[in-house]
Amino acid sequence: MKNKIVAVITFICTFAAGTLTAAEFEPYLRLPYKTIGETELALYVFNPEGHRASDERPVIVFFFGGGWKGGSPSQFYPHSAYLASRGMVAIAAEYRVAKRHGTTPKECVKDGKSAIRWIRENADKLGIDPDKVLAGGGSAGGHVAAATATTDGFEEAGEDLFISSRPAALVLFNPVFDNGPGGYGHDRVADYWEAFSPLHNISETTPPTIVFLGTEDRHVPVATAKAYQRPMVENGNHCDLHLYDGQPHGFFNLKNRENFTKTVAAMDAFLVSLGYLQSGVEQWLETVVDEAEPES
Repeated sequence: MKNKIVAVITFICTFAAGTLTAAEFEPYLRLPYKTIGETELALYVFNPEGHRASDERPVIVFFFGGGWKGGSPSQFYPHSAYLASRGMVAIAAEYRVAKRHGTTPKECVKDGKSAIRWIRENADKLGIDPDKVLAGGGSAGGHVAAATATTDGFEEAGEDLFISSRPAALVLFNPVFDNGPGGYGHDRVADYWEAFSPLHNISETTPPTIVFLGTEDRHVPVATAKAYQRPMVENGNHCDLHLYDGQPHGFFNLKNRENFTKTVAAMDAFLVSLGYLQSGVEQWLETVVDEAEPES
């Protein structure tokens, strides 16, 4: 265990020292999960060392940000590599976006649900536990992840709906929660926002969630995050909100080493608390978590 803790600490400190860039991370394999017309969408998989198909590990799938218009799965390669180093299978997913595929936000959520369903359906090949499929993402990708957990519908035709597309927990970085009037992207989803907006579809089944948000985010106000947390708590659901003073949208990405390290540390502690990661590094991680306590 001691060697494992040292390896994890070294891993995070390497990020903080600025000696790695997102481009230097390579997934273990690329797996196509969905084909729509001529478009093939893939999952970029990071496996723990020594991982086998017979394993039953927890898995998290990340969805990139980009306003439902652009972005790349590589945004979450560093997070995926870190979690793989901690013994979890981690996946960065492609999904359709407006600039590359001419799609609407609705297709983004459809693809998010397809990805989770495909992962569950292929659990025995991926070496994962189908009951421990988590989702995460940033900005519009955070919306995709949250929508898979909160919304009904937006399912791709022809899929086996008996296989659940709802994740067991959420890890969200400045997520787009509110798509109602005055919320993010309302003009693009006005015809279906009530069914599409995670803030407006929270229920007692919404899974445990951690949210990271900068207080100077121009796209996701702090008030919106608190408005999401409030009904979560009222419904008896676990929802941690970590606020980072003075930080803008996208503050958590690898290019900001300090914020990256702090948010990864808090993510680790959250996943340990839910039993998805083994304990053993929390004491060290507490020394790099931001000074502000999570909102409760």
